[in-house]
Formats: sequence, C-alpha cells, structure tokens
Amino acid sequence: MAKLVVLSAGFNGRTHELNVDTTTIGRVDDNTFQIADPSVSSHHAEIILRGSEVVIKDLGSTNGSFINGEKISESVLKPGQTLKLGQIELQLLTEGMPVPPPKAPAPAPAAPAPAPQKKRESTMAMPRGVNLNELAGGTGTGFDTTSKGFSKKSNKTNTIFIVGAIVVVAVIGIVLLVVFSMLHSHS
Repeated sequence: MAKLVVLSAGFNGRTHELNVDTTTIGRVDDNTFQIADPSVSSHHAEIILRGSEVVIKDLGSTNGSFINGEKISESVLKPGQTLKLGQIELQLLTEGMPVPPPKAPAPAPAAPAPAPQKKRESTMAMPRGVNLNELAGGTGTGFDTTSKGFSKKSNKTNTIFIVGAIVVVAVIGIVLLVVFSMLHSHS
C-alpha cells in the first residue's frame, strides 16, 4: 500500500496511508490528511488513486504544489519522488521502501520578527519575488526620480472649442438683434 511520509521538521515521520480513492490535504481539520502549517493552504491538494497511479491535483493553493521542484497543477507522483506543499516536503513510499531520514530545519531568515498578531486561519504566502539586496541596490525601478512633479499639458483642442463657441454665440446674438430691430422698425 502507498503512503505519504512527511520529511519536514516539526512534522517529520508523520505518515498517511493512501487507502481511499481521493485524499484531501490541507491546513484545516476537514481534510483527510491535515498538515497544520501556515504555508499550506486550507484545502491545498487532492490525491487521486487511478489504478496503480497516484495523481496529485493542486486545488488553487497560495504557495503551490511541486514534484521534485517543478510546479504542478495535476501530475503523477511516483514512489520516491518528493512532493512539496507550501514549505512542507513529503515523499511517496510503497511497501518495502525504507523511511527517509529526517530533514534538518531550514535556517531562519535574517528578517526582523513580525509583531505578534491574533492567531488567524489564513495561508502565509511565501515570498518568491525581488530580494532585499536588489531593492537596496536600486537596480532600476522604472520610475523617473529626477522630475519635480507632474506638469499640466496644454490642450489646444479645448481652447479652440471655447473660442469657437464664443464666436458662434456672438454671431447668433448679433443676428437676433438685427432681426428684432428690423421687426421693431416695421411695426
């Protein structure tokens, strides 16, 4: 029988037998296999047994699902391959395969510790973008920092329209005056 073994520190050695057609994995307790880690989404992935194949299907998780380092949306997981959900690594084992040794915990990042907050049931997004050194080095932000603000563009079309409207109103006014003066002089 196939089983998943958690390799990550803090969860190391936890196993889950794959003995039903569909197994859900996620942070909350309504999953078949709960992994209460903030990098794992509430309902992170599904494991589907299709004959002798074990298929992993990502359920739109925040931090993604990876097999041997490659991001997947749905893929076959083979015995011995590493499945990573958020920051948690698991390995698919079949009967007779030895349980892998525990992984050492990853070193803590050098960033300052966040202020204590109320405990929330939300997925912690793992950064994958620009690193702090790139930001500090100023490697091209795409913004012009030398200008002194925004300047108003001149719009000749509006000026022409306003002048034209004034001329038309003046012409209509003169025509009306002439017409009324002619009518008044004939009466």
